[in-house]
Amino acid sequence: MIHTPPMRVLVLCPHFEPDTAPTGTVMSEIVRQLAAQGHQLDLVTSLPWYQHHEVEPAWRMRLWRTERTAWGSITRVHPFPTDKTKISARALAFAGFTGLAGMLALFRRRRPDVVLVMSPPLTLGLPGWVVARLRRAAFVFNVQDIFPDVAVEVGAITNRRLISILRWLERFVYRRADAVTVLSSDLQENVVEKIGSASTVRVIPNFVDVERFTVGDRATAYREEIGAGDRTVVMYAGNIGYSQPLDLAIETARRWHGVRDDVLFVINGGGSERPRLEALAAGLPNVVFKEFQPAERLAEVLASGDVHLIALKRGLARSSVPSKLYSIMAAGRPVFASIDPDTEVSRVLAEHRCGRSVEPEDLDAFAEGLAAFIDDPDRVAMGARGRRFVEAWVSPAGVATAYGELFTELID
Repeated sequence: MIHTPPMRVLVLCPHFEPDTAPTGTVMSEIVRQLAAQGHQLDLVTSLPWYQHHEVEPAWRMRLWRTERTAWGSITRVHPFPTDKTKISARALAFAGFTGLAGMLALFRRRRPDVVLVMSPPLTLGLPGWVVARLRRAAFVFNVQDIFPDVAVEVGAITNRRLISILRWLERFVYRRADAVTVLSSDLQENVVEKIGSASTVRVIPNFVDVERFTVGDRATAYREEIGAGDRTVVMYAGNIGYSQPLDLAIETARRWHGVRDDVLFVINGGGSERPRLEALAAGLPNVVFKEFQPAERLAEVLASGDVHLIALKRGLARSSVPSKLYSIMAAGRPVFASIDPDTEVSRVLAEHRCGRSVEPEDLDAFAEGLAAFIDDPDRVAMGARGRRFVEAWVSPAGVATAYGELFTELID
């Protein structure tokens, strides 16, 4: 292991605790671990807004605010939240957040050794690069999802001129980063194809905090709340957006109503597609919707599911890695996925025999595969194998160490 001397790290990211976004959870833990290893960090992020898509009441009335911490500082700026379905308004919001965050990052008094930027939003890469060059710091661009690929694939962005501009910006930022970090080999191949070089693209996966999740009993208070009884709970927990074709679960529930009353479908979370899905599921007694649960209940929620769903639209698995995969496995529950074959999720499930996958957006394959999966006598053992796999996976401290070693390599 490379010795990593203390460094000054400037972090630009869209979310940070107490915001509940998955990327906020990831960055919060990375920062915590980097601080524990002796590094000093200054963050520029957004005011908490993810859960209700508006700034939380306790954080309103100011464009930005800065707080001191034992390891540095956190500056939170207004994210200018808008309706997710209005692309032009979201673009202006991203521009406002990016500009304000960039200005505050540039005028930090303490010169950083490294600037670490998390994407999406892709636009945050521009101020990150500018600050890094003006302050003579290394620039590391952390890609959680490949943008604009995801937005184009789901049809959220269709304007060819806008797509062309975003693809230019994507290549511009990738090529100017001293290192681009991605979560999997699929994402690495995606980025390398775009910039024509593999020398700066590194795979540093997100961590699995196995200590946070225990293999709990399925008899939870959450199951009582949803009236599950002894039924098999097929659960989707997470963001409900354009990328997740959860119509598959609703239509399967419709087919099974009165036929397989031993199964209850639970969709836990929120997002732009939830109202449409609730309308689609109206009148189905075997479908339950639940709101996002507090972070401290996540382990209980995951333990409550007998089978957990992962679903991505066709083509997206090479641009995005659902972080929920490893949390589900840490909870000792099996995974049923509707996802592109020969990508990160499908490979993990097959190689470690902790779940099963079918072709994406294929209702017949989904319904038939899920029925066989529920009835598979090996299903419980699949969850146990998944837990054993993630126990050997990268820990939060391990991910922070990988970043520390990368920083040291870049500034030496």
